[in-house]
Formats: sequence, C-alpha cells, structure tokens
Amino acid sequence: MGAMMNPHDTSFKLAFIGAGNMASALAAGLIGKRCGGSDVLAIDIYPPALESWAQQGVHIAHEPGPALSRQRIWVFAVKPQVMKETVLACKPYLQDDTLVISVAAGIPATALAQWLGEPGKPYQRVIRCMPNTPAFIGCGITGLMALEQVDDSDKSIAQQLLKSVGEVVWVEDDAAIDAVTAVSGSGPAYVFLFIEALIKAGIEQGLSPEQARQLSLATLHGATQLATLSPEAPSVLRERVTSKGGTTAAALAVFNEGGFTPLVQQAVKAAKLRAGELAKEFS
Repeated sequence: MGAMMNPHDTSFKLAFIGAGNMASALAAGLIGKRCGGSDVLAIDIYPPALESWAQQGVHIAHEPGPALSRQRIWVFAVKPQVMKETVLACKPYLQDDTLVISVAAGIPATALAQWLGEPGKPYQRVIRCMPNTPAFIGCGITGLMALEQVDDSDKSIAQQLLKSVGEVVWVEDDAAIDAVTAVSGSGPAYVFLFIEALIKAGIEQGLSPEQARQLSLATLHGATQLATLSPEAPSVLRERVTSKGGTTAAALAVFNEGGFTPLVQQAVKAAKLRAGELAKEFS
C-alpha cells in the first residue's frame, strides 16, 4: 500500500480537485493550522475560483497534471455530474499511498474505487464524506464512511481534515451516507424553511420584519444550544415548555393535527431516495 502517513504529521500534502465553496471552507480550517499554503494544490477549470487560493500561497492549476502525484491526500469537491471524468483525468497521477477523500454528493465510494482501480481490482484507499453548509463558518457536521481496507491512520487523517470545519460522525456504508445526506446534508434547508415560516408568522401577528427575524433566529439558536448542552431528551425539554392548556400547547396541537412529525419523516425519506437515484445516475 506504500508508505503510511502519520496522522500526527505537522503538515498535510493536500490537493483540492474542485476549488469551490466547500473546498475553500476546508482549506480555511487547515491552512496555517495543519498545513502551510505551499503544501496545498488547488485545481479548478474556472480561473476566478483560484484567485483567493493563490493569495494564500497555494499552488494552483486549471487541470490535473504531474504535480498531483506529489500530493498524498486528494479531496474531490466537484459536482457529481463531472465526477467520473474528473477522477479519470486525475487517475494517471495516483500513487499507491494516495488517500482519496470525496465530498461529492451522490457518488458512492465503491464507484470511486472502480474508476480509480483496474478491472477486477478497485482502488481501496477511498473515504466518502457528506459535510453541510454550516461548515463555511466552522459549525458543520460531516458524515464519513471508509472502504473496508482503509486503515486507521488514513481514517484519522480524514477525521482531522473534516473536524477543521465542525463535528464528524462515522457511518458504515454508502447507504448510511445517503441517510446522512437526507438528515444533515440537506437539513440546513429544512431549518431555514422553518425560520422563514416563523418570521412570516411573527409579521402576520403584528411584529416588524426585523423584530420577527431577531426573535426567530435567537429562539432557534437558543433552543438548539439548550438541546445540545442538556442531558435530557428533546421530548423532555419540549414538555417542560408546554403547560397544560397554555399557549405552547395550543400551537403544538396545530402542528400535530397537521402531521408535522410524519411530514418531516416523509421529507427526509424523499431526500434519501433521491440520493440513491443520484448515485445510479452519476455512477
């Protein structure tokens, strides 16, 4: 398998293939902490995407080339539609000890292994992860899975990389990553939708748009922090706020009559099914 990388090395030799928002967020969490700009190579066909990278002293390129073979960790952060052609363009520069990490939605690790390997001999040093957009402010959560033959050293490297932008959760396989995608990958949009609805409801009841926004955002933030820090289940915290016959009970009765919980479950299920469909489409 080639020389192993020590997870306690002071620097990572990284290549970001695709230099958009998620790659930029990861790099911001790492450069100056886990590696220097000169340890990093950023590749993107879109020149403006590379301007901010160049300012950090990162090596830049517009297409894969021999420089890739010197980078021990490859992070694929391109759109799923172009993933296969991008992987195949990088494949000539793959080394025995290259660790491949993908943050592309809907592309199974098993598909990456096939594309990077030879017929009947898939490349095994592949880790797939699903971060979410709060990673841009260092508050993300990422689900990760590794192919069976990935060793603990490589898992540790992937974990350190993704922990630079938030929390991490390891899961078993590609199907579990689809579930992660449905809960936390797409989840910020569900929360934003709820915030939008709460703001609209506040305005409808006579608050100014700014008052409704401030109250709604602070409520979401405070409730989330309380649920995070409390040893008790969210259901217990909910019951504490709900006095019999009170205002909260009246509101929750409407949520329950409208099938709020089953609706959330259906939405998450639809997202997971779509993740599976994307996997078939793009691989």
